[in-house]
Amino acid sequence: MDRLSAQESKSIYIIREAYARFPKLAILWSIGKDSTTMLWMCRKAFYGEIPFPVIHIDTGYKFPEMYEFRDRYAKEWGLNLIIGRNEEAIAGGMGPTVGTKLTCCTELKTNALKQLLAGMDLQAIILGIRRDEHGIRAKERYFSPRDEQFQWDYKNQPPELWDQYKSTSEDGTHLRIHPLLHMTELEIWEYVQRERIPISPLYFARNGKRFRSLGCVPCCAPVDSTAATVDDIVTELRTTKVAERSGRAQDKEDAYTMQKLRALGYM
Repeated sequence: MDRLSAQESKSIYIIREAYARFPKLAILWSIGKDSTTMLWMCRKAFYGEIPFPVIHIDTGYKFPEMYEFRDRYAKEWGLNLIIGRNEEAIAGGMGPTVGTKLTCCTELKTNALKQLLAGMDLQAIILGIRRDEHGIRAKERYFSPRDEQFQWDYKNQPPELWDQYKSTSEDGTHLRIHPLLHMTELEIWEYVQRERIPISPLYFARNGKRFRSLGCVPCCAPVDSTAATVDDIVTELRTTKVAERSGRAQDKEDAYTMQKLRALGYM
């Protein structure tokens, strides 16, 4: 088995394990490359369909291209799409220009997800995060418990040896499941290249700039690049020294912002 097929096989195994263990399961879709790849693998795991809800947490500040991409493929792939929003915070004027990025992300993302999970009574959710994406995510597990306050104790993570996963949380509300943890940014793009997965056009260079990581409009900046196709991106990533999240505001506010966000339940 080649390297990408082995990576895919491991991810699909974890997806099917999650589905077998948790009757009340959903997947988060941020519209980015990783979560779209995650959807693709879920469709392969279940022969073209996804047998659980697909959740998009909408802050109201996403790029128009992201909404267009979401609506097109939700229809084309027959997804049971559920859109979660913290309507109270949005009505109160919460946004990227109010307070800190920690406050905004907590209200518009974490609390929006918290409200949705409570309403749906979910046992577990699947996310498309990777260990190489950020230092704090390197501490994650494939099956990661959250406590009653929705928080993640990154200092006390269960061991995962020989593909033995801890699938329950004694004092928690749900588990986060991360089937892409073992893949790198380059491997994601090589897999997109091999599988011909549709990807948001924001990833492709326009006028010498492209996005490496997608989020809310005020919190994302493009990086210098001439990579206008998936093949170009794969070639670029094999030599670049620029960090993947160099354009994300959460990573620039201070050294511990992402760690704080993750501990509070951020995706």
